[in-house]
Amino acid sequence: MAAAPSVPAGERPGRRARLAGFARREWRRSALAAAGGIALGLAFPPYGVWPLSPAAVAALSLLTRGRTARQGAWTGLVFGVPFFLVLLKWLHVIGWDAVVGLSVIEALFLVPMGAGLALTSRLPAWPLWAACLWVAQECARDRIPFGGFPWGRLAFANTGSPYTPLASLGGAPAVTFAVALTGALLAALVLALWRARAAAGPAARRRALLTAAVPLAAATAATAAGFAVPVPTGADDTVRIAVVQGNVQQPGMDFLGRPMKILNNHVEATLRLAKDVEAGREPRPDLVIWPENASDLDPYKHREAYERIDRAVKAVGVPVLVGALVDHVKPGYVENQGIVWDPRTGPGASYTKQHPVPFGEYVPFREQLSKVITRLNRVPRDFYPGDHTGVLQVGPARLGDVICFEVAYDEIVRDTVNAGARALVVQTNNATYGRTGQPEQQLVMSKLRAVEHGRAVITAAPSGISAIVGPDGTVRQRTDEFTQDVLTATIPLRDDITVADRAGAAPEWVLAMVGVLSCAAAIVIGRRGRTDEKGQHP
Repeated sequence: MAAAPSVPAGERPGRRARLAGFARREWRRSALAAAGGIALGLAFPPYGVWPLSPAAVAALSLLTRGRTARQGAWTGLVFGVPFFLVLLKWLHVIGWDAVVGLSVIEALFLVPMGAGLALTSRLPAWPLWAACLWVAQECARDRIPFGGFPWGRLAFANTGSPYTPLASLGGAPAVTFAVALTGALLAALVLALWRARAAAGPAARRRALLTAAVPLAAATAATAAGFAVPVPTGADDTVRIAVVQGNVQQPGMDFLGRPMKILNNHVEATLRLAKDVEAGREPRPDLVIWPENASDLDPYKHREAYERIDRAVKAVGVPVLVGALVDHVKPGYVENQGIVWDPRTGPGASYTKQHPVPFGEYVPFREQLSKVITRLNRVPRDFYPGDHTGVLQVGPARLGDVICFEVAYDEIVRDTVNAGARALVVQTNNATYGRTGQPEQQLVMSKLRAVEHGRAVITAAPSGISAIVGPDGTVRQRTDEFTQDVLTATIPLRDDITVADRAGAAPEWVLAMVGVLSCAAAIVIGRRGRTDEKGQHP
């Protein structure tokens, strides 16, 4: 056999050659990782195949097991990019460059997680550390940059699974932890069964099979744990509500159309409700909820908008929670508000959205970025953030208002419930993303919040999906997209708070820190092992 050509002293393969060699070695593993990422994307709505979420976690655990940190980091990236491409494809209405750009940014958070999975895979009880690393990754991604982007949390794929009740104990992080733990344990089970298959002799095979029973039992317990958690649903009292979905004329970026059109749609639907009440076809509600941006003009500034809203509210004869865009006192800014409009006294208390969406409702570094990305000029004014929770007295009910994407952020919803909200309202506007799957992804967040906080959740959207979710997370009523409709129901009002509300963010931070510390432990142990080897082989 001919000897391999030697590399002259002082010469090393170039970066391009090293990368090419790495790609050749890793292409099969990379392809499997990409397939796992796609599978995880299919676990979320509009597909909603939730068992794929622990299966995808198991796949990533297997693909990073025993690898170097660098290899694990790469595997995390090639898992993450296709996952987010599938999950966030609804952004194509803005542009496919937005889909790809945000997907890559979000996938970067899986790079350190992949490295951590590789490092901790050598530790005892490694499935536990793997689950903590999933929580740590989501903890970081939910907060940075620009306040974070919580889409794609494992918990949001499991709002109708055996894991869901765990939300009432530790919120979304507890659900994510249980799903990730199950997936990592399934990976451990696969490894144990593989060893049993390769074992020499019946006795060794029996021992290996007995070893496989441990992760199997643990995975079963993690999956079934939610069945032991009671979900509180009992009502302290009730209130009858109506949710008005006025509809918009067209989906996409230009859903607003001409001024007053969306407002008139909601006024007309509310006037029809009032006629049904007067005719005895419908019981009179105690309050009415309009969605985000139901008034596309500032009712305080535009007299016509004020009069149209006031007419509808007087006709129905009960308070209406009106979603409106209101000019801020600071020129160039606008507030996204929910306004309590009384039939006798007019507009009163209001809630201003605390967490505007970067690049959708405000533009960071506007002066610099607008020169490069001219599309950002379609956001002409920045939304000014509110500074308090959305607890509002709407007729006989003390409701907690959260607006649109705020339902994805743990602390905003939790603070609202702890401030006294007896039921939750999500005023949202998904008309830009109609028929893309995004409204379904947001609706399941309402389902999780209902269980997490033991509250009924009312989602009101101008174009759909509007829905009424019970405290047990079941969708009791919902509308179709791009239809004009009115939902009416009697919902429970509750005063008790859940364990998750009392615990706050503590479970998430503890699990995340355990994940980080497990990586540190793996690094220290690895260095000690290498030092010992050098000492034994001088």
